[in-house]
Order: sequence, then structure tokens, then C-alpha cells
Amino acid sequence: MHRKTMPIMAAVVAWLGCFAPAVAQEYPARSMRLIVALAAGGGGDVLSRSLAEELRKSLGQTVIVENRPGGNENIGTRACIEAAPDGYTICVLSSEPMVYNQFLFSRMSFDPDKDLDPVIALCFNTLSMVANSSLKVKTVPEMVALSKSKPGTLSYGTFSFQLAHFMEKLKQDTGADIVRVPFRGGGELVNAVLAGSTPIGLMALSNMVPQLQAGLINLIAVNSEKRSPLFPDAPTFVEARGGEQIPSSWFGLFVPVGTPKAIKDKLADAIGRIMEEPGFRQRIFTARAIEPLGMKHDEFVRFIREDRKTAERIVKAAGHQPQ
Repeated sequence: MHRKTMPIMAAVVAWLGCFAPAVAQEYPARSMRLIVALAAGGGGDVLSRSLAEELRKSLGQTVIVENRPGGNENIGTRACIEAAPDGYTICVLSSEPMVYNQFLFSRMSFDPDKDLDPVIALCFNTLSMVANSSLKVKTVPEMVALSKSKPGTLSYGTFSFQLAHFMEKLKQDTGADIVRVPFRGGGELVNAVLAGSTPIGLMALSNMVPQLQAGLINLIAVNSEKRSPLFPDAPTFVEARGGEQIPSSWFGLFVPVGTPKAIKDKLADAIGRIMEEPGFRQRIFTARAIEPLGMKHDEFVRFIREDRKTAERIVKAAGHQPQ
């Protein structure tokens, strides 16, 4: 660098350093958009809408929730990436597009590691296996036996690769005759389980706590290190089947790459305070069998990279060929 240009560059850097706090102080000056990569009505959607309302109170601007389901959450993720990196589009995304999809699809229109910036980790979702109460099955062996007694008639739904992998391995090991039906979100799947059109579901507990408590759906097992305090009689997947525990699904808040750091920090701080508020914590996390996280940028980035290694191992072990 030419010696004469050094004072000029130093002045530019100093000016940018002064500008960043001003950006954060003025932000947000208008309404914001929160993209959810899942269909309306499911656990991720409920979390996002609750978070949007609390952000409105905290930041003083309306936060409009926009559902963009489809493509195994790739459609909503792509919409987030294509938004202007100005802090006015924020996105709630799950582990599916962030750590699994790059191993499931032969072509991806985005790079989850380079095109999105993690702001804060929101929660782990306790995953579960459930059945319409009319099936009268409450254990994995009962479900397997029923499927064998009625070949070609039972179906299960999930939108999670790790849960589909668990179910397909169960079928391979036991000879269970249950066909998979794809879904775009928890709300759709709960309705299908309730209606009996797809009587077995594998999804997050947060999608159906009231229906489970009312006895409309039977909880067969949960995917967690220990039993759910809401449903202590239901075994864990390891207790029910043995073997390795399936990694839990998680949700995090992301923004397009290039969003100013001052804005990301302001968002992380605001959401961190919301997640610590006792009423929000009880209503959105505890009462819905969700485990809050709260990891901010650097820690969240490290977590995602480690989880991506686990995802790659699971996909390879499943023998899945990218499509």
C-alpha cells in the first residue's frame, strides 16, 4: 500500500466504526419480514409468530410472518438468501436446510455455510412417534404387529430426514409394512394423523401437545436423552428400540450474508431477552416440550458445523443417494 493512502484508509475505517453504532441505534425504522420455511400451523410456525409478536413489542416495529414451505425447506431458505441484507428480512430455519439438505440433494441453489449468517439458536424440538388413538397401539412392537396383520394399509408421515431414516430402519429390522407419505409441516401432519388418513406420525411434540393430552393421539416414544416431563410414561427412542439416539431437530434465526454486524447483535440481544422472559419461556418452551438454546453467533456457527458432520454421517449410513 502506498504510504500516502494509509491515512485515507485509516480515516475510512474509523468512519465505518462510527457509522455501525448509528445503524444499530436507528434500526429498525420500518416493518420487518420474518420468513418461515415451513407451512402455517406447525410448531416452527407457532414459535415464529410468538417471536414476531415479542419482537414488535421490543423493537417497536411490526414483524410480518411469511410462510414459504416446500422443497424440504429449500424454498423458504432460498427466499431468505435472496433478500436484501439490511436486517429487514429475518428467517427462522431448521436443521433440515442448514445441515441435512446438502447431503440429500445432488444440486443445491445455495450454500448454507456461506449464504446465511446465524444470529441466535432458538431451540431443540423434542421429536416423537405418535399414532391415531383409533389404532389402539401404544408401543413400537404393537405398531409393528398391527402393520403386519394389515399389510399395505398403514402409512406414516414425517418431514424430517432423521425420523424417516429411523422409521425405514425399523421397517428393515422388523418387517413392518408401513408406507411413507411426505408432508411440508407439522400442522398438516397433525391433521392427517387426527383424520386417520395418515395415522402414524413422526414429528416434534410441540405440534400436538393438546391433542396428546386429550387422548386423540397416542404417544409411542420420544427422541430425547430422557423422558419428557410432560409425558413421563412415554419411553425414549433408545428405550423403545435400543441403539443410537437420533439427533434432535433445532430452529435458529438467520439473516442474509452481508447484514451489518451491529444489526445482528441488536437482534440477538433482543431475542435473547425475549427467550429469558419467564412468561414466554413457560408458554412457548416448557408447555410445548421445547428445549430453549440461546447460543449466539460464534457458538452457533461452531454448533452448526459439528451438527453438519453428524448429518453427513447419518445420510451416508442410510445409504441415501442424492437426488
